[in-house]
Amino acid sequence: MLLNLVTPLHESTKRDYQARILDNKVEAMTEARKFEENYWDGPRRYGYGGYAYDGRWESVARGLVDRYDLKAGDNVLDIGCGKGYLLYELQRLQPKLTLIGIDRSAHAIANPHPDFKGVLLRRQIQHGLPNFRDETFALVLSLGTLHNLTLSELWRTLPEIQRVGKRGYIMVESFRSEAEWFNLVAWCLTAETLMRPEDWQFLFDKTGYTGDHEFVYFA
Repeated sequence: MLLNLVTPLHESTKRDYQARILDNKVEAMTEARKFEENYWDGPRRYGYGGYAYDGRWESVARGLVDRYDLKAGDNVLDIGCGKGYLLYELQRLQPKLTLIGIDRSAHAIANPHPDFKGVLLRRQIQHGLPNFRDETFALVLSLGTLHNLTLSELWRTLPEIQRVGKRGYIMVESFRSEAEWFNLVAWCLTAETLMRPEDWQFLFDKTGYTGDHEFVYFA
């Protein structure tokens, strides 16, 4: 099912698309794709420009608890969790969840919220999830991450998400028009796979992914 949990948060952020594409973007992309300190907490041209906890993920967490009826004892996996702030918000709402996040960034997983009680692991999802058995998790999330994989990596990754989760929810960047395509290309630093919604849906169908999804657009 197509959801609308992250879009309001995404649309509240202002972006100067043309300024980024004119600001030596190749150098910025090279640094951003390391996914380390400069990407999270360095200058804005390399990524977030400082990614500190500010409660922005609370509304998304509430939507997840309601949609998936998350309750004590459920296991949740966040793929591309960053500093784990969404998982922390889930912890605040339902303290007895078992929360695991994986991310490729050593800097991100070393800097969670100090009160987070779950587990953050340094992993690259394109290498699979061999440590988790089928349907280990009540919910598998991946927000703003999978478009950073190549098509061949996505082909391997989506079935793994389907395998280890009873339910899934992924969000990726997409576009519906030439204007949105331009803004997306101008702004994004790390995306490898940029597709229209119908092409993402084609990929979901071909790889057997049946979970929920959301597209964010750079209008």
